[in-house]
Amino acid sequence: MADGSPHPQVAGALQVLAAADTHGLNPETYEATTLIEQFARLAQPDAPMATQQQRTELNARLNQNLVQYLSDLRDGRVDPHRVHQKFDVPPKPAFDARQYLFSALQNNTVAKALHDARPRVPMYDAVVKAMAQYRQLQNNPAWASPLPALPGRKLEVGQPWAGATQLAQRLILLGDIPAHIAPSGDTPAGNIAATQAPQAISNASASSALSGSGTTTTMSNTPAVYDAALEAGVKAFQKRHGLTEDGIIGPATLAQLNVTPAQRVKQMALTLERLRWTPLVSAPRMIVVNIPEFMLRAYDVMPDGNIDISLQMRVIVGRALDTSTPLFDEDMRFIEFSPYWNIPPSIARGETLPRLRRDPAYFDRQGFEFVLKDGSVSTQLTPANLEAVQKGAARIRQRPGPQNALGDIKFIFPNNTNIYLHHTPSPQLFERSRRDFSHGCIRVEAPVALAQFVLKNEPQWTQSRIEAAMTAGKSQTIRLAAPIPVVLAYATVVVLEDTVYFYDDIYGHDKTLAKALKMM
Repeated sequence: MADGSPHPQVAGALQVLAAADTHGLNPETYEATTLIEQFARLAQPDAPMATQQQRTELNARLNQNLVQYLSDLRDGRVDPHRVHQKFDVPPKPAFDARQYLFSALQNNTVAKALHDARPRVPMYDAVVKAMAQYRQLQNNPAWASPLPALPGRKLEVGQPWAGATQLAQRLILLGDIPAHIAPSGDTPAGNIAATQAPQAISNASASSALSGSGTTTTMSNTPAVYDAALEAGVKAFQKRHGLTEDGIIGPATLAQLNVTPAQRVKQMALTLERLRWTPLVSAPRMIVVNIPEFMLRAYDVMPDGNIDISLQMRVIVGRALDTSTPLFDEDMRFIEFSPYWNIPPSIARGETLPRLRRDPAYFDRQGFEFVLKDGSVSTQLTPANLEAVQKGAARIRQRPGPQNALGDIKFIFPNNTNIYLHHTPSPQLFERSRRDFSHGCIRVEAPVALAQFVLKNEPQWTQSRIEAAMTAGKSQTIRLAAPIPVVLAYATVVVLEDTVYFYDDIYGHDKTLAKALKMM
């Protein structure tokens, strides 16, 4: 390409651009079809002799598009700040796409270099693989029409339903029930009979066999009844989609069952874009909360960039309606045992003060006290103190104890939105499948285990000492010897051990990103 004549590596480069959609990118952004046609025209024996200038211009266009592709692949196409993600990662060495491409050309390794340029972040390759498998199902007749309406508000085992056969087809193709549920001979050769739910589409060749011919699995012997086998498949499907695993098909489960493979491919493309700029491996030890999944993971980053997950637990995040948890990254620097809860002014004025006026006994039941402007503390519920809070001249705080809204521990990563991790006196809420109940802060299910991870390199903080400090009833704040980055992330697709999980876009960030990428 540098000397103006078609380079032997052009074909490999064009193939990479044509396959940009395998990474959630649009091949036409890089003129893939046009470039392939124009280079093919030059290669024809009877083609008019191209001028040197024409060849040079065509090679330059290919180079330009390859550079753009590399940039998009490595760093993403959207500034995360435009889509409500306020990540502020330490500066990293700039990726010089032009120099990278030039070196590949010089070493005759263009195809390998383009492959190696993909982001080396957790889960990226797994999502690429899953997206390819779902793409094979995009035109499968099992999704040619939506599942029929339920016979009532919900469907339970034993009830007749016209959609039973179509449901079985989808669950087989997705790997949520074994293919042998279909009568012998009804499934094309190469089926996924060995697939164990919920290993969704864990066998790519099987997915291809079920979808590539354009035919669908025939379930002629399957009665139009929602039976126990389908219920087991639906439970596996529910587990993979963040739903209550009860095997009952209600409106929420039906809606997820009707999401097409093409829609899932788009969802995975958005996840790949986020993975390009979410700082998941910026330090040797990390804590990441995935908001749509309602999960926290703490892990060590290995020298090769792989991660070793030490801990994962359920979390409760901010309400989608009005108090969504912001997305950012900051370093955890402190732990407060037996914390006070300083009620934010907006919550105090909007919720606490009206409650205290209706029910004065609530003040003592909750262990509240007033902190006046001069720093003095009052445990008296008086009209003057209430008015002072209303005017911003005082604040309400909750003393350490069993009623404290923060539970018995608080993990602090200073930020300008006053968000932190903490325990809760209401652990029963962790049993819910959807867990957006907080005012924005994140409640953790296993605070002792998290404290052990955070204090792993401080041997004086044994489990017994941590538990004693949590129950002391006296606030104690310690500074960590080494800060640990905390990332509040947003991925509606997660792949774990070859199983694909999908979650609701609870804050609408996928929709916002799709608009920014002009995917809507």
